Amino acid sequence: MAHGNIEHVNITVTDPERSKTLFEDLLGWKERWRGPSLMGGRTIHVGDAHNYVAIYTNDAAKGGFAKGVPLNHVGLQVDDLDAAEKVVLGHGLETFSHSEYDPGPSSFYFFDWDGIEFEVVSYE
Repeated sequence: MAHGNIEHVNITVTDPERSKTLFEDLLGWKERWRGPSLMGGRTIHVGDAHNYVAIYTNDAAKGGFAKGVPLNHVGLQVDDLDAAEKVVLGHGLETFSHSEYDPGPSSFYFFDWDGIEFEVVSYE
């Protein structure tokens, strides 16, 4: 049986620079690549050596996605949930659905500026 992992997620946003900065601040990631997309528009890859988010935009990108259409949320793991929440709040976003599970994870959710939902979890 093969073993795998998610190598990247590709999202469409209205302001890729703003989203890139959020991921850098929240996860300690760095920009890996940027350039024109094969399908028109442009993309920034931000991540680490093993995985990344491809942040795509084009002239038709509108944002305002409805919850769960077509994506429920993207889960992000951090080692310090309180510090992560401060970063999200510092970017002017609201957090909600805080929960703690024994033995873990603890988590919260937020929507980005375009309506994409993220869950931030910590097993610490």
